[in-house]
This record gives sequence, C-alpha cells and structure tokens, in this order.
Amino acid sequence: MNGMDPQTLTELLDVSVLDRLDRIEDLPADELARSSALRKEGYSAEVTAGLLTQAQLRKDAVKKLGPFAEDMLFTRDGLAQATRLPVAAHHARRLLGEGKDTGGDEGADGSADAADSTPTIADLGCGIGADSFAFAGMGAQVTAVDADEVTAAIASFNLRHLANASVEHARAEDIDTSAFDALWFDPARRTVGKGSKSGSTARIFDPEDFSPSLSWVIDKALAAKAAGVKLGPALDHSLIPDEAEAQWVSHLGEVVEVCLYFGEARQRPGRSALVMGERTLLVHEDDLPADDEDGVGELGQYLLEPDGAIVRAGLVTALCGPLQARRVHPKIAYLTTDAEPSGPAAAGVTTYEVADVLPAKIPSLRKALISRGIGSVVIKKRGADIVPDQVRRQLKLPAGDKATLVFTRLGDRHVVLLTQPC
Repeated sequence: MNGMDPQTLTELLDVSVLDRLDRIEDLPADELARSSALRKEGYSAEVTAGLLTQAQLRKDAVKKLGPFAEDMLFTRDGLAQATRLPVAAHHARRLLGEGKDTGGDEGADGSADAADSTPTIADLGCGIGADSFAFAGMGAQVTAVDADEVTAAIASFNLRHLANASVEHARAEDIDTSAFDALWFDPARRTVGKGSKSGSTARIFDPEDFSPSLSWVIDKALAAKAAGVKLGPALDHSLIPDEAEAQWVSHLGEVVEVCLYFGEARQRPGRSALVMGERTLLVHEDDLPADDEDGVGELGQYLLEPDGAIVRAGLVTALCGPLQARRVHPKIAYLTTDAEPSGPAAAGVTTYEVADVLPAKIPSLRKALISRGIGSVVIKKRGADIVPDQVRRQLKLPAGDKATLVFTRLGDRHVVLLTQPC
C-alpha cells in the first residue's frame, strides 16, 4: 500500500545512501543525467530510483512540513496523507488542552506535580509521523503506531531526533489505549486497488472498512480522557456522535480534513470550521442565525464565496450577520452583500465584485464577453451543471482582458456573473 518494499527501504537507510541523498543537489538537475551519474557511482537501479524519488518527495513535502522535510523520508501515499505542520500543531494544542482554564495550579489530587506531569499520547495510524512530530515537539511523550512495516520504519526515521517519541509496528486494535492520557486516530482510508501492480491505492467509502473501523475508533475515543480522530472532509454529518465536536479545517484555502474531538479535547459539541491562513477564523454552529428563512435576497455589488471548510460544515449562514450578507439561493453556498467585507469574518470568504449578470447560453455569453473585451476567463460554478474546461473551449474567446465567470442561479434563473476578484 505504501509503494515501497522493505528491501528498498533497508538499502535507503544505509548511512552512505542517506548521505548521498543529502547531497543529491550536487548532481545535474536533469533526472536522466542524475540517474546516469548515480549508476556510474555504483548504485543499483533500485537504489538510484529510490534516491531520485526521495529527492523529489522532499521537495514536494516542503509545502506541508517546511524545512523539516529536508531531513525526512517519505512514501508517495504517506506524504499525500500527512498532516500539514501548522495543522498538526493545532491538533497538538487541542489534545494537550492548551488555552483551557484548569481552575488553578494544582492537580486533581491537590498536588502541584500532577499538573506538571508529562502527558502521554498514542498516535494510532501515525503514517510518516507528521502529527507525532508536532505532539512530541510540544512536549508530550508520544507512542506512534502504524500497522504497515515500511511506514512504521519511515516514521521511526523521521522522529529519530525526538527523545520523547517512539514508534511501534502494530495494529491500533492491539494497543492498550487505556495507558495513555490522550489518543489520536488517523484510520487508513485507502487500500490497494484491485489488480494493481504498482501499489496504487483507491479510496475506501464505507467507514466500517477503514483500518481500524470508524465504529471501533469512536468507541475508544469515547472512553478516552481526550481524543481526536482525523477523517476526510467529505464525512457524512450523520456519522458524527453527539458527544463529539466535528471541526472542518482549511489551510491556505484548501480543505484538508475534518476532526472529531472527544473528552477534554472537545471545546464545544457540534460542528465548527477553522480557517487557517494569513488570518484565522473559527466558526461554530452556535453562530448560526435562529431562522434562515429570510436569508435569501437580491444580488448585491459583491459575491462572496465562503471557505470550503465553512461550506463542508454547513455553516455558510453563520457569516451572514457579521458580513451583513444574504444568500443568492437557498441551496447554493454563495453569499452577496452591498459593502465589501471587512472585519474578522472576512477571512472566511473570497470576495468578487460583480460587474454584470450575463446569459448562461454559450452563444449569447460569448457575444457578451467579446463585446466587453474579455478574452481570458476563470470559471467557477455552484448550482450549474457545466464542465468548466468544456465551456472554456466552447467560448473560443479571442485575446483580451481577464475576468472570473461564476455560473450559478438567481432564483429560478441560471445566470453567469461577470466578476473581478477583490
């Protein structure tokens, strides 16, 4: 499933091979030339391929893990599923109860030492170790566990500089979860595709087929002092236990996960959305208006596209009050307002100024765009059954100005909004 066999990993972990990986930039930039140079140095075809793959994965990993990526090993699937470091730090703060009022300096038994004891966290399904890296980096004693042998070995390598982190190759189901102060679960949600010879994976849709199953994970989380469960953002709301807080998270505009928090890691029950970027915004279902019936109105000067985490959490209308906005349609996640958004809630939307409302039929739309000198378009859609690339080809626009087209509905009408990002 991880795309790397144990023998290849063993060869990569050789000190001389790791040293060559650290010096890979000494070689020509062209991959074919690099491969040829490594073979001339005596490396086998398998080790050469492994070195080149790791060099590329380290570059790709910088977006998620920053400079730490330069000293780590990866599998393609492991990197794809790894938590971004700022998000992992947020997980650590939640599990460690940062910012919560403890009611004093003494522990539950009346002693000062109880409050100062090092918390223990089990990271069950640790992958390449990104979350464990954050947990240990913020002072917890971490036991990272993964059922895949190669993945566990890579996590052990990546966590090697952290004395308060250890790695076990084991199934989550075989760990005594009662021995830890907090539990972190990241169940495997992909499996090797049928007939796959390349190790390519396919998404698992039934939560009971996750590894471990979602029902097992939730049972353990409910019994824990504090727990968090990382899942894909498409999670069905009906699967959220009443005892949990479900928090959808976006980072730099991309929805990356939904996490279920239990026990002391839960701040408020229900749904929330966390927008992380240049500015941070937290929206909770308690912020929803009591009555959404009057939340739809006429198109204003600005169109607002709520962040994907807010949309996934079903909290779009929580932005209406702070932004003095209204929905363009009761079932479409666009808002509109007459004043350009400002204040903290503006971090939850991308704003477009509406220049015109155009017809949705391609011939009429093309004519309208050409008459306005528009020759390059970004196409967005909600509530419209179109394929953006296909529409772009059908428009066949000559060179001209750039604009953003939004295919959507205003009441019963299918329209195209001609907009410019603010």
